[in-house]
Amino acid sequence: MDVKVAVITVSDKGSRGEREDVSGKLIEDSVRSRGMSVVFKEIIPDEYDFIGTKIMEAIDKLHADVVLTTGGTGFSHRDVTPEATRSVMDREAPGFAEVMRCESYKITPRAMLSRAASGIRGQSLIINLPGSAKAVKECLEIILPAIPHSVEVLRGEVSECGTPGGVEKI
Repeated sequence: MDVKVAVITVSDKGSRGEREDVSGKLIEDSVRSRGMSVVFKEIIPDEYDFIGTKIMEAIDKLHADVVLTTGGTGFSHRDVTPEATRSVMDREAPGFAEVMRCESYKITPRAMLSRAASGIRGQSLIINLPGSAKAVKECLEIILPAIPHSVEVLRGEVSECGTPGGVEKI
């Protein structure tokens, strides 16, 4: 199954070339190692309208199955990724963000500071990841196993998710 992924790094310093995009590269390498393809990768500033526009572009024009953002999910006044993400969602899919916070909390209480969102636009999944490379690595280990099935469901390729012994295909 080919899963097309867009990687959007939200970072003022990164977009100006003042900081290396370690987290975006980590996402790119991780999804490729699981057989997914990266169809879009960009570093953008922490700007509400720009974030929403890039997410829509990745989904509506490039037909990404999954958009993974990194950065802009904390408490800083410049951190607006969750709000921009919600502005372009059709429906929320809160489980991804909830599980990342819950599992990350087992590692550090700072996980409570994550305001990450996750949701659906059309037939595509959008997930906000933290900005730090360490947190991105930990969160990817949590969510990546669920991505292929999520995409199958969004594409309408699955009829019964609870079939004993696995997933029944249409």
